[in-house]
Amino acid sequence: MNTLPSAVPFAAPVSHPRRVFLSRGLVGAAAVAAPVLGQAQNGPVRLVVSYPAGGGADLMARLIAPHFSAALGSTVEVENMPGDSGQKAALHVAKAAPNGRTLLLDASSFSVNPSLFAQLPYDSDTAFSVLGVLAVFPNVLVCHPAFEAKTVADLVRMAKTKPDQIAFASSGNGSAQHLAGALFEDLTQISLKHVPYKGGGPAMADVAAGKVPLFFANVASSREQLQSGKLRALAVTSRRRTKVLPQVPSMAEAGVPNYEVQEWNPVLAQAGLPKEERQRLFDALNKALKVPEVVSKVQALGGEVFPNATDGLAAGFIKTQQVQWRRVITARKIQAG
Repeated sequence: MNTLPSAVPFAAPVSHPRRVFLSRGLVGAAAVAAPVLGQAQNGPVRLVVSYPAGGGADLMARLIAPHFSAALGSTVEVENMPGDSGQKAALHVAKAAPNGRTLLLDASSFSVNPSLFAQLPYDSDTAFSVLGVLAVFPNVLVCHPAFEAKTVADLVRMAKTKPDQIAFASSGNGSAQHLAGALFEDLTQISLKHVPYKGGGPAMADVAAGKVPLFFANVASSREQLQSGKLRALAVTSRRRTKVLPQVPSMAEAGVPNYEVQEWNPVLAQAGLPKEERQRLFDALNKALKVPEVVSKVQALGGEVFPNATDGLAAGFIKTQQVQWRRVITARKIQAG
């Protein structure tokens, strides 16, 4: 899942595949003779992003990178390495030396891939050390303004009388939107018609044009069309309302209490990272996430900074996500592609 799965525009897309952020206290020539761990602490850090420039993962990376750099006292380089639903970047980082110099910034697809693909070129459970999750963002179930259902309850009633006839669009089989729809079907005991597209943009455009009635959209990318009246929101996919769409009920308020789908971006290192270096990276990342600019930009787009205060909380969150999506993918026999 590309979250912000799923583009979340924190800034205008950039055309450069790599951008370097410099902190004030870069080391000098004395670092050459330092031990390996010392080199890792002072040398540049590559933040490898698993999705293209301009997408949600990339834009989160470019929001956090300068503050992460300042907290580390080192250069942070953002490098995009898209491919295979995040697998290309993940494999590259998993194979890198565990010295704190190469980190992975992935999307919520990290928790989906182990169940979606028959075999991965790495073990998601053992190859990585979770440093944290940056933020979580709900999606929003949107429809064409002329769609007959005015509420989620209306939609469920309609779908029960018309099984497999009401369609929802997604950016492809196994995508964030597809899985959001599958979980919605599972919890409401209805059957919708899945219409996969090659990307979220074309999918949402066809919903706005009235060709497909439903779409589980990214809150940030759909706000303009919601405000202009080209789309209508039925519910946000979280347990409570989001501040940027205060008039839209949560799924719990709409009658689906156990439904929650969020997009998020984890930061991971290699499993063999030394304890001291891992703690240094963990502390710096948390410091960056507390910067007011980061907090305000995340909140402005309907998200919340993840509470990484306790080490292990993010890893537990990811494991819970893996269990949820494994159940949905297995039960619905969802395949990638």
